[in-house]
Amino acid sequence: MCIHQLLNYRMSIEVERKFICNANSLQILEEIGVCAGQFQFQDRYFDTPLFDLTLKDLWLRQRKGCWELKCPTATDIEAEETQGEPSKAAMLCTRYKEITDLTDIRLKLKEVLKDTSDKFSMTECCQMSPDQHGLGNAEMNCVPEECWTSAMNLVCFAEFTTVRRTFTLEEDGVHVDLDEADFGYTVGEIEVLIPEGGDMQAALDKIERTAKKLGVTGDQAVDGKMSVYIRRNYPEHYARLLSQHIL
Repeated sequence: MCIHQLLNYRMSIEVERKFICNANSLQILEEIGVCAGQFQFQDRYFDTPLFDLTLKDLWLRQRKGCWELKCPTATDIEAEETQGEPSKAAMLCTRYKEITDLTDIRLKLKEVLKDTSDKFSMTECCQMSPDQHGLGNAEMNCVPEECWTSAMNLVCFAEFTTVRRTFTLEEDGVHVDLDEADFGYTVGEIEVLIPEGGDMQAALDKIERTAKKLGVTGDQAVDGKMSVYIRRNYPEHYARLLSQHIL
């Protein structure tokens, strides 16, 4: 099961600050935190050939067989509408609603991709034979995934493996991940997960206190793995995401 499914949040908000981990911050982290383990996982990100999802700041990913859709939060939208001046802590953090229930994910995608999806029905797809799918009998266990992604014109555009060390801290609900991606990028992440409608300011405060304890400084947001991956592999798309203030 996915970690977010274990938390029993059908929809949750991930509040996260990325940072460049140096020897000093790592030493402090080992002193104030408990290493919850090191593990490896593969991420596969999906979008349409024209990047209809990521250009709306929607990120569809499959990890360990679990699907997750990350969407902008209502808080971000409201802030843009009111044009309020965000705090430094808020500017350095990302905030995404995480949808992990596959039915909810499909409903959201159908709403967003109404002009490009539904090329054929799920029923028709799942009634096709292995030969019609282009798969052998042994591979038919993955047909449902192929059905709905194909029906929505979704393709995998990014795939990479990450080695992660996770630390839990004394402060309730805070954990820190140190990630090393196989394309040569390493980044730290301070994360707080709250239920939808939870106390956003409290989450930001926890992250700010943790960053100070780790000696994380600077007033510029640090790129995440996907930002770096897209910059290296899809420079034109990266430029569009920058121009639309998504990255």
